[in-house]
Amino acid sequence: MTAMRPQPRPGVLDIEAYVPGKSKAPGVAKVFKLSSNETPLGPSPRAIAAYRSWADHLEDYPDGSASDLREAIGRAFGLDPDRIVCGAGSDDLLHLLAHAYLVDGDEAIHTTHGFLIYPIVTLGAGAKPVVAPEKNYTADVDAILAAVTEKTRIVFLANPNNPTGTCLSFDEVKRLHRGLPGNVLLVLDAAYADYVRRNDYEAGIELVATSDNVVMCRTFSKIHGLAALRLGWMFGPAPIVDAINRIRGPFNVTGPAIAAGVAAIEDIEHQERSREHNTRWLNWLTEEIGKLGLEVTPSVANFVLIHFPETKGRSAKDADAFLTARGLILRQTTAYKLPNALRMTVGTEEANRLVVAALRDFLAKPA
Repeated sequence: MTAMRPQPRPGVLDIEAYVPGKSKAPGVAKVFKLSSNETPLGPSPRAIAAYRSWADHLEDYPDGSASDLREAIGRAFGLDPDRIVCGAGSDDLLHLLAHAYLVDGDEAIHTTHGFLIYPIVTLGAGAKPVVAPEKNYTADVDAILAAVTEKTRIVFLANPNNPTGTCLSFDEVKRLHRGLPGNVLLVLDAAYADYVRRNDYEAGIELVATSDNVVMCRTFSKIHGLAALRLGWMFGPAPIVDAINRIRGPFNVTGPAIAAGVAAIEDIEHQERSREHNTRWLNWLTEEIGKLGLEVTPSVANFVLIHFPETKGRSAKDADAFLTARGLILRQTTAYKLPNALRMTVGTEEANRLVVAALRDFLAKPA
């Protein structure tokens, strides 16, 4: 007789668990972790001070509505705080959106090299992930619209996209929205929006403000440097915000995170320093790595996607081993269907120069 035991809902065991970028290089004295898109400048000193100020109040529950943080975000972007929801990272909000708007048998669309969380939250909600092919490592509006069926309920669009660093213009995002049925939710994941310098880009605020079926998710993990605190936010139509507030945890954002988030978003100078550093070294890395004969996908985020040949001794796997031996940790992208590439976060000047030098040595050695 077969032993009875609890069984997870259909779809859960089909999930390939998310694997973060590695952070260690055994036997190496100094390690430069460039695998998780963390800011090399760290958080605002004001955010650190605000976080520490909570140390004497750890017995207190946080404000369950994160009102101070929502109001600070509202001031920063000119938004109604009542249309903002905060979460334990933007991942938390993506999970909540999936559970609120997907049922068994529904479909949710993401692109070929989209963020790995999208199929995870889709399967976790009992729905089917549908992959829309990309063009030149960039989301293709026509392919996404062609994938829409009567079962489609969500379209996830990372803009800019991780791990490719590419993005769609605002006109293309609006064209995508116009082509979607009104009952399909367009989720604009704008985690890297703070780094974009293109004039034709818009993170999604305008589209959310004028639509009933669009939300925009943002994070404090990137330019604000608060990844350890797990802090994100969503701007959406009032009915969607109401639905998410009904199912989210009553204290899903910690008190120290709220305090640090308020301080971080108000420190405009620190954000600008981080943006300037990123722009300078993103351009430098793209140019210098390109000079070595390696293809780099043009990026608007805080990382670059480096492509390697399939030649034995010159592959992405070989390069990763060579770099790791020098304490330079990049992100393998096989799980993103990019087995012949590595993603590199823009790091400190020292780290950036060391990677380029190491890649030069790697390509110069006998294959």
